[in-house]
Amino acid sequence: MTTWKLEDAKNQFSRLVRAAQVQPQIVTRHGREEAVVMSMEKYRQLARQQPDFVQFMRRSPLATAFGKGELELRRPRDMPRDIEL
Repeated sequence: MTTWKLEDAKNQFSRLVRAAQVQPQIVTRHGREEAVVMSMEKYRQLARQQPDFVQFMRRSPLATAFGKGELELRRPRDMPRDIEL
């Protein structure tokens, strides 16, 4: 990936966008990586790969750590205990 200083990215934005069509481009500010510019096609590809939270938790190694093979995602409906203040 190519790295651009923020000032250069602003001054050459059209060039940055064209380069992002080929491969993602990193933008830095004060020497730190702050952003990535990528093609819309690549973004959509990555966005489709992200599981929702429930799928993510079910794929977790902790989902089978307790021997059930299925992660229980329900909260108890018990009332909280009384605390004297």
